[in-house]
Amino acid sequence: MKKLMPLTLITLLATTFSSCGLIEGIFKAGMWTGIIIVVLGIALVVWLVAKVFGGRKD
Repeated sequence: MKKLMPLTLITLLATTFSSCGLIEGIFKAGMWTGIIIVVLGIALVVWLVAKVFGGRKD
């Protein structure tokens, strides 16, 4: 249950964000700002998924 809680929280946040408002803000800020935000967002999601599922085990 402990591992499922962060994933549930991420899913809840992802579905409640207004994606149209986010895209509008990115276009107003400029192309490079948008690219940086998208790359950072993807990196954050990958990091969170690695944390939730335990990452690498040696």
